[in-house]
Amino acid sequence: MLLRFVYTVLMTLSWYGLKVIALFQPKIKLFVSGRKKTFADLEAKLPVDTKSIWMHVASLGEFEQGLPILERLKTSYPDHKIVLTFFSPSGYEVKKNTPIADAVVYLPMDTLSNASRFLDKINPELAIFIKYEIWPNYLYRLQQRNIPTLLVSARFSKKQIYFKPYGGFMRNSLKSISHFFVQEEGSKALLESINFKNITVSGDTRFDRVSEILKQDNQLDFMDRFRTDKFCLVAGSTWPEDEEIMINFINTTQDPIKFVIAPHQIKQAHIDNITNAITKKSICYTQLDNEDLSQFDVLIIDTIGLLTKIYSYASAAYVGGGFATGLHNTLEPAVFGIPVIIGPNFKGFKEAEDLVGQKGILPISGQEKFNHLMNGFIADPKSVEKTGQINSNYITNNLGATSLVMAHISQIL
Repeated sequence: MLLRFVYTVLMTLSWYGLKVIALFQPKIKLFVSGRKKTFADLEAKLPVDTKSIWMHVASLGEFEQGLPILERLKTSYPDHKIVLTFFSPSGYEVKKNTPIADAVVYLPMDTLSNASRFLDKINPELAIFIKYEIWPNYLYRLQQRNIPTLLVSARFSKKQIYFKPYGGFMRNSLKSISHFFVQEEGSKALLESINFKNITVSGDTRFDRVSEILKQDNQLDFMDRFRTDKFCLVAGSTWPEDEEIMINFINTTQDPIKFVIAPHQIKQAHIDNITNAITKKSICYTQLDNEDLSQFDVLIIDTIGLLTKIYSYASAAYVGGGFATGLHNTLEPAVFGIPVIIGPNFKGFKEAEDLVGQKGILPISGQEKFNHLMNGFIADPKSVEKTGQINSNYITNNLGATSLVMAHISQIL
């Protein structure tokens, strides 16, 4: 097929182009160098004649969506090896040592030869792609081998190429998917409009993922010492636009509030900019030592891996990215039954759209609205509780996607 040939040539040319860019861009260097090790890593980690289940995710967010399924697969099918592939370095570099999978590697570029070699090595009995990951040559080879292939927690929109007059090649790639598990009815309707019937509206597995957070031990000694019994705002995954609003309020409020800022960017220069701009007593996580944390107003988290547990101490949360490159995870704080504040750009994030409509997530357009919300929280604690309950109920009402997927898998394996 001509279009497949053209696509494969473009993939090959892209690979060589990325090799050149890798000489100048550290992230692309990881993208390239990591893929050079994929087959050697698989050779070392997977015995000959392995039976495997393969899950592919784009990055960290999709990994979180796939994690509840991976956990169930690992216990339900212990005789299968779990192979997890990432597209992006930002996901792989964080999760490359996760014990949830037997082999964690970068997905080789989407050429026919790579797809054949990869499938020969991992010998999957099931392939699971998360959300948006559609790779035509891998799907084509999976279909040729009659390997069941699922797309999980998927969302579709009219803007995507599958629904355009010129999108025939990508539309045909969807035919390689055995079953679609979509997040909402709109995605189902779009697939039905191009003659797909193998669809289940399952919801989003991330709800199952975040609900597990409530069951884990979220206690942090330094947060116990820092928060005391005061109102605590936790601002997570913040960008400079978010931090400017936070800092202006911190420096001017007279209310006895504790603030935690966990920036998306934790390079020292950026942390220094934040600490220098705050006029109240502040401290960084890496400077805690034996300080009396009850005497500090602001705690800056200059490390990674703590934010989820820190949210459990929040009276309210601010989730960054809504003024910048894209909204970060709002479900992680919402699961604790607290109000969540975000920036104005949340379209395309279904849970944010839903909860803005229900008034559990509160968008702001700038400093004035943020100040108004914070002052309202302090003045009316019952409104904080009521708003937070909306978020908690929303998550509870959307559980169950993982069980639907696993029930389907049980009919395959």
